[in-house]
Amino acid sequence: MDRQTVILAAGCVLWRRSPFTEGIELALVHRPKWADWSHPKGKLKRGETFEDAAIREVREETGMTCALGAALPTARYLAQGCPKEVRYWSAEATAGAFAPSREVDRMAWLAPGAARGRLTHERDKELITALLGVLRAAGEQL
Repeated sequence: MDRQTVILAAGCVLWRRSPFTEGIELALVHRPKWADWSHPKGKLKRGETFEDAAIREVREETGMTCALGAALPTARYLAQGCPKEVRYWSAEATAGAFAPSREVDRMAWLAPGAARGRLTHERDKELITALLGVLRAAGEQL
């Protein structure tokens, strides 16, 4: 791969109304290959839109179906020396259940503050702030 080729990826900050409190919970995934906690995301397949990739990655990594909401900030960074662009959306979980895989061995539903503390990368923490702003603007009870 040419070192200047941008790796294109998509993901979601997946949320649900908490079954335990009045607030919301966010889904984080643990990837053993990278030993990190992150939002579900992955590379686009040939001919796939960013939105379709985001929905597919949520389903593959969390077992959940979701309804895409507002676009969130795009992350741009170097991944193993190559430029990478990840477009994110707010996404409400609608159904499903997690099953561990080789790629994602754990998933956790956490309150926003706890999720911010668990995330490995600062860029992922900023997405929580963006999501909460979107949800507040939509009148969601946080």
